[in-house]
Amino acid sequence: MRPLAQIAVAAAMCSACAAEPLAPVAAPTRASFDPALIAKGAQLAAIGNCQVCHTAEGGKSFAGGRPIETPFGTFYGTNITPDPDTGIGGWSEQVFVRALREGLDRDGRHLYPAFPYEYYTRLTDEDIHALYAYIATREAVHAQNRPHELRAPFNIRALVATWKAIYFERAPFRPDPARDAQWNRGAYLVNGLGHCGACHTPRGALGAEKKDRPFSGGIAEGWHGPALDARSPAPVPWTAEQLFKYLRTGLDDVHAIAAGPMDPVVRNLARAPEEDVRAMAAYLEALAGPPSAERRKKADAALAQAKAGSRANGRGAEIYAGTCAACHDRGREAGSGGALPLGLGTAMTIPTSSNLLRITLEGIAPPEGQPGRAMPGFADALTDGQVKDLAAYIRSEFGRAPAWPDVEQELRKIREERK
Repeated sequence: MRPLAQIAVAAAMCSACAAEPLAPVAAPTRASFDPALIAKGAQLAAIGNCQVCHTAEGGKSFAGGRPIETPFGTFYGTNITPDPDTGIGGWSEQVFVRALREGLDRDGRHLYPAFPYEYYTRLTDEDIHALYAYIATREAVHAQNRPHELRAPFNIRALVATWKAIYFERAPFRPDPARDAQWNRGAYLVNGLGHCGACHTPRGALGAEKKDRPFSGGIAEGWHGPALDARSPAPVPWTAEQLFKYLRTGLDDVHAIAAGPMDPVVRNLARAPEEDVRAMAAYLEALAGPPSAERRKKADAALAQAKAGSRANGRGAEIYAGTCAACHDRGREAGSGGALPLGLGTAMTIPTSSNLLRITLEGIAPPEGQPGRAMPGFADALTDGQVKDLAAYIRSEFGRAPAWPDVEQELRKIREERK
């Protein structure tokens, strides 16, 4: 049965799908929690990237308001501070558990899966308890939630029950006895709290993961989340040590800097326990598997090209020479003041031009007042024609791949967003 037909058949049943409301409670006091438990919850919240999705730019932490663009419309992060009127101050721990495990709020309404309970359902009781202790002891902020702006019929919340019936699997994480403790810890974090598949797994027409293609590449807020499995487009295969360094700092010597939705992820992981980030890196290395001889050969060629610099001629090459070469042909060795040679960057090898165009137009900058590498954006310096020529040149020269078919479409989309 087609997905929309499934919705039509099940829609009539949705009125019977509402869960039982749970009574409000007084918000617990900080004194009711062990400080060590709150500290553990803070580390877990960092791995889950909770603050980013629930904090508007320039707003109070966890007070909601951040827009999250999706194919179905715009979701706005909700206020999860312990304010009793506009936040979740009336939520008992039972309600909190139900939200993470079942995707239901205190009133029994279905939560949209933009809140990633399809991953959080795998969390242990102990970790949920620590998260509750941390969230319940944040500063209470009175801030009304902004209504989501969704296209019909996705604005009918009751239909989420149908989505759950078709796609949602409530199940705890099950360790693999054939794997060691570090791999299992990494698998638990990557597939649970870290919800990495939310950005790195493709989704179907109704937003559900294509479970037969886990970690084979996805879309998040207009950015392409590259494949993390054996189909990884990274010119140089990742090692666990490189992944650990990247996840903690957003930077590795032979891989691109973290940008877009990945930038706040690594800033949060910098505050997570080292052993947890190493476990995630070990799991991700195993997920990709050992590189083949052909993959190693291509990596050697990419590293050799990175040392040689750019060579081709033409309009795109001229634009590259005037805007990019001064940094990217210099290399990223210590003290060089340069940037990653583009032959080592993933944005050149993925199947869409979206990431390269966004970086070219918007640049890369750390949050205000925070340290980090920066690259200027060229949205006002380059015409659309120049951007297209530059993208074509970079894709051919450094990506060593056929031209992207979506450059015009992606460029138009990004320009519209910037208006």
